[in-house]
Amino acid sequence: MAASAAARQGAASVMKISFIVLTYNRTDALLAVLRSLAEQCNPEHEVLIADDGSRQDQVEMLLERCPAFSCPVRHVWHPDVGFTAAGARNLAAHVAKGDYLVFLDGDCIPNKSFVAWHTLLAESGFFVNGSRVLLNKTLTAEVLSGEVNLPHCSAFFWFRARFQGDSNKLLHLIRWPLSLFRVQQDFQWRGIRSCNFGVWRHDFVSVNGFDETFQGWGHEDADLVLRLHHLGLKRKNGFMATEVFHLWHPESKRDQESVNKNRVMARMKTNLVLAEKGLRELDTAAPLKITQLH
Repeated sequence: MAASAAARQGAASVMKISFIVLTYNRTDALLAVLRSLAEQCNPEHEVLIADDGSRQDQVEMLLERCPAFSCPVRHVWHPDVGFTAAGARNLAAHVAKGDYLVFLDGDCIPNKSFVAWHTLLAESGFFVNGSRVLLNKTLTAEVLSGEVNLPHCSAFFWFRARFQGDSNKLLHLIRWPLSLFRVQQDFQWRGIRSCNFGVWRHDFVSVNGFDETFQGWGHEDADLVLRLHHLGLKRKNGFMATEVFHLWHPESKRDQESVNKNRVMARMKTNLVLAEKGLRELDTAAPLKITQLH
């Protein structure tokens, strides 16, 4: 296993990773995510902020307070036309220059070894499904006020947070072996999260990215995973390695969830690989603003 890990690490050292961070009108949370990434990224990386139409005041806050990075950082903004997370991610992926894409949500703060573990877990023929720790409203407020820097919190802090109900798990304190029990051969719905997801760029392009025909919140990430499985890829789980700390927020409107879930269930009976409306159908003439931050 040590030889395999060394070989992977050697290959990873020459690959360029694009971190794509989705955001919408929550720049205070986004900045916490970026601060953690800034501590971990090196010049071979890049960060793309996939902005689903944030207000001008939120954009200005980002421009003023974005932390210093050693890698390029670009803000990819398109107009607000409703919940179009799939479209925002596709646009950022379209302009990304990396060999490997890691998708993050702008309210999910990476742990301090997030970049290193995603690098180690990246492997041809696989995509990586990351893990998360849920935070409650109280701890989230402390993070956003600057009182708490989550990636640097001690084990004692997390034991207390779990005991008080401020977080939902402690497994992120343990580091699981690189390969043991991580691979899932077949499609399984449980635990799919586009808020922490790694995939080779050429595989993402081969399935035509996220399907933008999914309306509203829900299951466009499961659809992507299903189509990657149809392409022949296997899922590798990033538990006890790639955890992100998911800041609390009011639950999104989910009036389309059942419709979206039924679409994925119907596609499970097919061999569909390509998104109906994805990267190939991007309207590059539509209003789009790309700002170089670093």
